[in-house]
Amino acid sequence: MRSAEVSARSLLSLCLLVLLALSGCASTSGHPDDPWEGMNRKVQTFNDNLDDYAAKPVAEVYRASVPLPTRSNVSNFFGNLEDVWIGVNNLLQGKPRDGLNDLSRFAVNSTIGIIGFFDVATELGLEKHDEDFGQTLGRWGVPSGPYLVLPLVGPSSVRDAGGFVVDKLANYPDYFIESVPMRNAGYVTKFVDTRTRLLGAESVLEDAALDKYNYLRGFYLQRRKSQIYDGRPPREDDDYR
Repeated sequence: MRSAEVSARSLLSLCLLVLLALSGCASTSGHPDDPWEGMNRKVQTFNDNLDDYAAKPVAEVYRASVPLPTRSNVSNFFGNLEDVWIGVNNLLQGKPRDGLNDLSRFAVNSTIGIIGFFDVATELGLEKHDEDFGQTLGRWGVPSGPYLVLPLVGPSSVRDAGGFVVDKLANYPDYFIESVPMRNAGYVTKFVDTRTRLLGAESVLEDAALDKYNYLRGFYLQRRKSQIYDGRPPREDDDYR
């Protein structure tokens, strides 16, 4: 547990160091949800450069060298581990049916699906959900706070950044993997798998947006609102939650 806390604190500290280094670039924004636009744009540029020169090339090599069925098995494995925390968040949000669905998915895929490599649960009609602690805080009425771009992570908000730390603690592999090399290999594999599934999205983004930053900000804020209210946000909601 202690190593999990140290890891989460280290990640948060790294994000804060980059944010502090760039805080001198912060400027007043005309967008009511983005008072730190100057700093956020600098962080996004940092993330984009890191992606262009490191993350994206690795993901392209992974996609070219690993067969699709194997990549699907890897994605299913990590998705199965996430179902437990997704279920907990659904329960915390007062959605017991969805929470039990998620926990049932984990039970089915961990057994019949061979530790999650095969998504048998979806074939049985158990729907895959997407919940995190930031959404749970939103359901509890915690306001979003200013829009925030996190180093190495991307679009977020003050509320969702706090939720992100809780999510990382809850999903920390130290709880079930004692070997440090194996844990580190798991981190790298999950990151590469996630980035590989996003290949191609950047070309769509470049074609659709004159200003990538504004597009991502608007998309993120609207998507989070939709997620918090399960696709049915209230029409009269001047304050984003």
